[in-house]
Amino acid sequence: MATTERDYYDVLGLSRSADDREIKSAFRRLARELHPDVSQEPDAERRFKEVVEAYEVLSKSETRSLYDQYGHAGLRRGGFQPGHFDFGNLSDLFAAFFGDDLFGAAGGRRRTRGGDIAAEVEIELADAARGAAREISFQVATACAACHGSGAEPGTEPSTCPACAGAGAVQHVSRTVFGELVRSTTCPACGGRGQIVETPCSACGGKGQQVETRTIDVDIPAGIHDGQRIRLSGEGHVGSLGGRAGDIYVLVRVRPDPRFAREGNDLFSTIDLTMTQAALGARITVPTIDGETEVEFAPGTQPGEIRVLKGRGMPVLQGFGRGEHRILVNVLIPRQLDEDGKRLLQEFESRSDAGTYEVEESFFAKLKSAFR
Repeated sequence: MATTERDYYDVLGLSRSADDREIKSAFRRLARELHPDVSQEPDAERRFKEVVEAYEVLSKSETRSLYDQYGHAGLRRGGFQPGHFDFGNLSDLFAAFFGDDLFGAAGGRRRTRGGDIAAEVEIELADAARGAAREISFQVATACAACHGSGAEPGTEPSTCPACAGAGAVQHVSRTVFGELVRSTTCPACGGRGQIVETPCSACGGKGQQVETRTIDVDIPAGIHDGQRIRLSGEGHVGSLGGRAGDIYVLVRVRPDPRFAREGNDLFSTIDLTMTQAALGARITVPTIDGETEVEFAPGTQPGEIRVLKGRGMPVLQGFGRGEHRILVNVLIPRQLDEDGKRLLQEFESRSDAGTYEVEESFFAKLKSAFR
């Protein structure tokens, strides 16, 4: 008996008017979620036992009628004892109750999906901005070209496994309060293949697979970020018994560009103006991700000012539009002056007044606006 006597209908998430089909469906769904072979939840085993116990009562008309009338106390007075079974894996559980499992008919040969492959490519930031194609090479398991995956020497055929009659699994029957409990396990004679290869293929040693080096092109979409992966479906290792091939997961590395810093879809860079360029204004060629462009700086440009080039950042991955390119102004102050230079600056300083250096926005406020 479960440690807490919860209402069996609540355990299965059903109303008291549920029919046999609804009870069976609820049990299958919860058993898939909570079986200890599947669920990672810390209380999965306890909840799974509650579900099994609830189904044990509600699936039979006599125990359900007793429970509906008198509850848990009525079941105990009637001598009901919950079964204690080791159902093994989840497939055995469904074979015991329903004669089938999660993957198809119990005892049938099961296709196995092929393994996945990991690959990596490295691109420049400019490639990430416009999209690129890269070639990758990798080793992959494919069906043997000589035996076409059967594992048998060409000209011969595999024979049906006598131990499982080609089913790939053998059944064990035991008696329980439910009646006969049928458990299916992989056939030890053929390893689940359902066939015996008497003359192994000389090309692959009977494995039915061979390893080859393959080269394919990977299309890298514009706007991709460093560390993102591209999935190439069905390009991985071949499956067994006709199972689908695995996938390739390509890790994309975007090399840092010393000219730019990237934040999401926005790009940031700096531009150096001399003191006189900043004071008098200038038209300066600046690098962007699309190439060089000229930007006009007005007279009196201050250090820390931000120029925003809208739509000149990175493309939105699998979307529309582009981010911004923000340019932070740095003003260069002379480190060395000759006597004439000093005299001219001193003369300029003597002619200056309070309005010459009028402050519109603090330097830190400008920095904040740059990364807003």
